[in-house]
Amino acid sequence: MSATEPRWLDEEQTKAWIALSAVLVELPTALDAQLQRDSGISHVDYQVLSWLSMTPGRAARMSQIAEMAKVSLSHLSRIAARLERQGWLRRTPDPHDGRATLAVLTEAGWDKVVAAAPGHVEEVQRLVFDNLTPAQVRQLESIGHRVLNGVRPGFSLRLPTASPPAD
Repeated sequence: MSATEPRWLDEEQTKAWIALSAVLVELPTALDAQLQRDSGISHVDYQVLSWLSMTPGRAARMSQIAEMAKVSLSHLSRIAARLERQGWLRRTPDPHDGRATLAVLTEAGWDKVVAAAPGHVEEVQRLVFDNLTPAQVRQLESIGHRVLNGVRPGFSLRLPTASPPAD
């Protein structure tokens, strides 16, 4: 093999890659369809609301949310505007850095994500975890971290700290 020749996938790798590629396309589509049908929101809208619901103070910088959702700031601005029109989110200057903007989950947004979560989690259970053994779930986590490290070395999946519901 020459230095410029590609490292072709072997038969086993090809089958695994095709399966993973199909999951990357089909799973988000199925999750989006469930959320649209049952809650009237898109998967990306749910991700933004859900992530904010787990952050301290239910607020985060727009730049952090854009990074988490893998969207540009301009795309996130359109998403945030849509969520604001629904009364689920409000944007405000960051009190620690006036150049930054915070997205803050409103009480109506909290109610929306709390209402949408059971159906979404049930769909994730049905589509993913009902089809795996406990050992395969552990393998899936390990594989996910290893592939993610190849895509984005040093990146850590840090879940936001859950905040209790406001009274």
